[in-house]
Amino acid sequence: MIKSMTGFGRAENQDEARKVTVEIKAVNHRYLDFNIKMPKKFSFFESAVRNVLKEYMQRGKVDVYISYEDYTKDRVLLQYHPEIARQYLEYLRQMAEEFGLENDVKVSGLSRYPEVFTMEEEAPDEEELWEALEKPLRLAAEQFVKARSQEGEALKADLKAKLLGMEQLVEQVEIRGPEILREYRQKLEEKTRELLADAQLEESRIAAEVILFADKICTDEETVRLKSHILHAREALDNGQGVGRKLDFIAQEMNREANTILSKANDLETSNLAIELKTEIEKVREQIQNIE
Repeated sequence: MIKSMTGFGRAENQDEARKVTVEIKAVNHRYLDFNIKMPKKFSFFESAVRNVLKEYMQRGKVDVYISYEDYTKDRVLLQYHPEIARQYLEYLRQMAEEFGLENDVKVSGLSRYPEVFTMEEEAPDEEELWEALEKPLRLAAEQFVKARSQEGEALKADLKAKLLGMEQLVEQVEIRGPEILREYRQKLEEKTRELLADAQLEESRIAAEVILFADKICTDEETVRLKSHILHAREALDNGQGVGRKLDFIAQEMNREANTILSKANDLETSNLAIELKTEIEKVREQIQNIE
């Protein structure tokens, strides 16, 4: 299935403990480029997030936004630090001896000293946290792929219509070739008659001149290759995803053949056909830039 490189997907996972929201959007890019914004709590999952996303996309500049709401912030743990309390006691003993003071330290007083007791947030369970993130991440990626696929089908239909139009232009160039030769031969014969008056025309010399002219303007190779490129482009569109780079290369080859036809064109109609062909190829190339 053909996919566009632009798309959007959003999903969230909410329970009594937390809510995780994931948004994914993308625009055209030659390669796959991630820009991931997430809370610090999830920073150690960045590599895992990239690996999951690579399962769903191959090209594009992809922006990923992850937000997190924690409903368990009041779940903190009281931590006792005996080493710090021990140091306080030792220094207080030294002060009492040095200044001749009574060491009247009580447990209630010592407990109020900084860092003896601290309130610390309960460390999150990494496996539980990843499960909370992975579910909306994959759902958002699936929505994102669905949006890309829908737009991709529209691009495919448009490109096939353009390829059909290009094919018709190529056929007109092919039809025009023999007509140009007939017109050239007729003009050559008329000009020769004017110059030679009643003298008999040398058919062999006329034929030789027409052959030389035909060799200069012949575009058979170019039109055959163009038809082949159009066929390959259709096959690529029908074969499925990940064909953006291949189609871009085919379009470049099409443009090369159209340029050659234009350079060989010896009459206005063929020139116009070649220019129109180049215009259509450029439109195709622009659309191909949107394909993954």
